[in-house]
Amino acid sequence: MAQPEIGELAPDFTLPTDTIGDFTLSDHRGRPVVIFFYSTDDTESCTNENLAFAELQAEFDALNALVVGISPNSVAEHAKFRAKYGLSSVLVADPDHKAIDAFGVWGPKKFMGRDVVALIRTTFLIDAEGRIADIWKVLRVKPHPAIVLERVKQLTT
Repeated sequence: MAQPEIGELAPDFTLPTDTIGDFTLSDHRGRPVVIFFYSTDDTESCTNENLAFAELQAEFDALNALVVGISPNSVAEHAKFRAKYGLSSVLVADPDHKAIDAFGVWGPKKFMGRDVVALIRTTFLIDAEGRIADIWKVLRVKPHPAIVLERVKQLTT
């Protein structure tokens, strides 16, 4: 499925989480929502990305911005991952690729020098009206959450 574009209404979905029951994107209109898609729990890059968002959680909270991580992992795997690292983001389980496909983040990419079809690490900033305000293809995990935070600040001030 094609990736939605900046300015378009974000695709709505309802999926389970490990902490708050079902998560429905449209239920969070009225506030910015950061959705970061990552490949799998408890791998180096994905763990670092989750930890980097967790380090900035208080600043996202101060802007009334919700941070949501989505991967194909199960609710049980998310719960174990959260407990191991003390993560703070809402972790959405999408093993059937409902949101992953709706946001167009499953496709061909290079991985360790090989061509594969897999999740393409991507972050979407959804504005208070439910429209896509920004999209990042994430190549470097470390600075990324801080860049997203700066964009949320621009959006909310």
